[in-house]
Amino acid sequence: MCDEECNKAFASDYLLLDPQKFGIFELYHILFSSDLEKRDFMERHPEGKDCKEENEKHRWIIFASLVAQKLLLCTAKPMAWLGSKIEYWLNLVQANRSLFGLIKNFVQCNVTYPIEGSASFLSFTGCMDTRVELDQSIKPGDCRYYGALAVMASKASYENKAYLEKTVKDHWNMELLDSFDFYNHYQNKRTTQAFMCRDKNPDNELIVVAFRGTETFDADAWSSDIDLSWYELRSGTELRPGTGKVHGGFMKALGLQKSKGWPEKLDQIDPEKPLAYYVIRDKLKELLSANENAKFIVTGHSLGGALAILFPAILAFHDERLLLERLQGIYTFGQPRVGDKLFGDYMEGLLDSYKIQYLRYVYCNDMVPRLPYDDKSFLFKHFGRCLYFNSFYKGQVVVEEPNKNYFSPLYAVPQTLNAMWELVRGFYYAYSKGPNYKEPGILQVLRIIGLAIPGIPAHMLKDYVNACLSASSELYMQLDLHKTNGSSLDQDQLSN
Repeated sequence: MCDEECNKAFASDYLLLDPQKFGIFELYHILFSSDLEKRDFMERHPEGKDCKEENEKHRWIIFASLVAQKLLLCTAKPMAWLGSKIEYWLNLVQANRSLFGLIKNFVQCNVTYPIEGSASFLSFTGCMDTRVELDQSIKPGDCRYYGALAVMASKASYENKAYLEKTVKDHWNMELLDSFDFYNHYQNKRTTQAFMCRDKNPDNELIVVAFRGTETFDADAWSSDIDLSWYELRSGTELRPGTGKVHGGFMKALGLQKSKGWPEKLDQIDPEKPLAYYVIRDKLKELLSANENAKFIVTGHSLGGALAILFPAILAFHDERLLLERLQGIYTFGQPRVGDKLFGDYMEGLLDSYKIQYLRYVYCNDMVPRLPYDDKSFLFKHFGRCLYFNSFYKGQVVVEEPNKNYFSPLYAVPQTLNAMWELVRGFYYAYSKGPNYKEPGILQVLRIIGLAIPGIPAHMLKDYVNACLSASSELYMQLDLHKTNGSSLDQDQLSN
């Protein structure tokens, strides 16, 4: 059984996986044991529906998730070390303008060394796309504005506080409210990051909440992604109707507590262990109460996108109507699946009820939005409207992106051909469309890797920024014609 101290009263059903209690001798049991729920590495609700049948059906999913999490636990320190060295090298080259400039400065004993934590020091993700300016042709009121602002905020969320202060204030002409490093009770460390900024227009104040996504060399973030534990929410002793199952790894990253679950209020706030959902919720309440015209948007890339769409789900769980009424929209980029079909139906009803715009952006062959699998064995399905962009940055409104599970032999050849075009495109578009489309050397290296695994470079934010800046107004005008068929729930029903 998993940790006994974990309070799961908030859930009507659950399946929990604990990689720390999973060892090499457990491999036999996970593959052949008839009573998986009795193993130390797994816990299932004692009154869960068809426990044994479901466990049997999901045996290989459980196996893959636990093995991958265990490998990440064992390689976390080497990954972090390697990532820091690569990151520093990329910043060293950039500080000297190019590899040739670095060699020249080295010969002349005039090397410029980057300072970690400074406004000019970029993350690995930031080195893929160094743009900081908002597109001046896309103004507030333009139907493209929220998406264009959200993708730049999602990109900025990977950077340090000094970078954020300079970018938000000097380039965006906005106010940086705060940047956060949140605690994860299940990983016993601060592994969730976000920042908040504000466009302080008295008549149209907009607050942006941006969650950081999965950093390339962050084993903890990857563990959150592949932790296929799940919970089904309840309210008090009554089941919240049609809520469905939610990805456990993302819930933990958002602020789920071991000892308390999802209480509406915290009895005591530990400043050393701030929790993402509660800190952001309370900050929003304070800011929105000061201006009745203020609204906010939530955004994120990859893991950050998953947290962005789950944030309003927990707001609804706690009946935070004021915040839901002031939530302008949710914009996610390369977001993985976060729940099953019942959860998707519930969320569509919630979003429709409060008239919250939810747009899920997917670029071409990005692997992450196609995970976890959507088939008879896996539990996860997307919901809402998807803006899908091909490798020419031409967008269309769809319910589900093409090749929804990625690993299809039918798409192998087209994916490779497309990866070849993306490698060439980096040079061609820089010449034909201007310097905004120029790709740095590290991204070109990833494009070469993408010839073997096209889904990796397609997940980088460079393509998402290009897609949002290339999107036409006509594309956004099509959204009302492509509403998904979700049942709209009454607000009272959603809060019961």
